[in-house]
Amino acid sequence: MQVSYKGLWVKCAENEISKHQLIELAEVSPSTLTRLNKNEIVSLSVLLKFCKILHCDVGDVVEAHPIGE
Repeated sequence: MQVSYKGLWVKCAENEISKHQLIELAEVSPSTLTRLNKNEIVSLSVLLKFCKILHCDVGDVVEAHPIGE
């Protein structure tokens, strides 16, 4: 499966929160931001922290689809 965090960046923009502010508020490591920028898998617990900050659901911040689609 391939993941996309495009929704996460849209929610950040809507809430006027930068990527760096988000990882600071969620208290996650900078390496997590690197993985997000590369559309690599991060833990559900991290995504839930983001959702709490952004007042949204997991489906609003991440999409998963088969590779090649």
